[in-house]
Amino acid sequence: MSELYANDPGRAPGDGGDGDAGHPEDLPRERLNRFGPEGLRDHELLAVVLGTGYRGRSVLEVASTICDRHGVEEIVAMEAGQLCRLKGIGRVKAGVLVAGFELARRGLHKGLGVQPIVSCPADTLPLLTELKDQRREHFLCLYLNARNQVVHKELISIGSLSASIVHPREVFQVAVTRAAASIILAHNHPSGDVTPSKEDVELTRRMVEAGGIMGIDILDHIILSESDFLSLKERGLM
Repeated sequence: MSELYANDPGRAPGDGGDGDAGHPEDLPRERLNRFGPEGLRDHELLAVVLGTGYRGRSVLEVASTICDRHGVEEIVAMEAGQLCRLKGIGRVKAGVLVAGFELARRGLHKGLGVQPIVSCPADTLPLLTELKDQRREHFLCLYLNARNQVVHKELISIGSLSASIVHPREVFQVAVTRAAASIILAHNHPSGDVTPSKEDVELTRRMVEAGGIMGIDILDHIILSESDFLSLKERGLM
């Protein structure tokens, strides 16, 4: 990739209230109808799903506060119980959100729907949420096309509490099958410490070498824990 691998447009000015203020075109559902989902900011999309706010707070205000405090990558990884603790989200809304997030994950895993573009290490996090709370090491690969769109995601192996066993053959076999132009490696550290081990660095080196022979780039190796992540590319370790 020519650079460490798409700017946030920011919040739209003049967000209206929840139905009792502003023009109808300012409401999130109206904006969705006018501009499509691609034209809405993160908090506006969340507002569409929530539907209503609560006394004294419009749905846009509720959604904006939640997105400001947590961020999309954290929200999509939350379980129903965690979502229920956010003011403005009850059990029913939490259930709708969790179901929607899971449906999107399954669609991505099966190669359906939109193909997200990865331009920096942080862009991978919403695609790797299932790794965060695993108690054993899971090694997963994101397969990208020439436009840096993720075309496939594959769990390669499940290891022990402190190690995963991966062979380049397993990684590149999928890449050839999916006609991938590049790969992002990812695995979790159940210990919570995302510092790469000597084995992690050596494995990455072997994958890069194999990719050079195959003509398939290894763009990065992401290590995740429940609350942190590290990019070997950003750290200059590959």
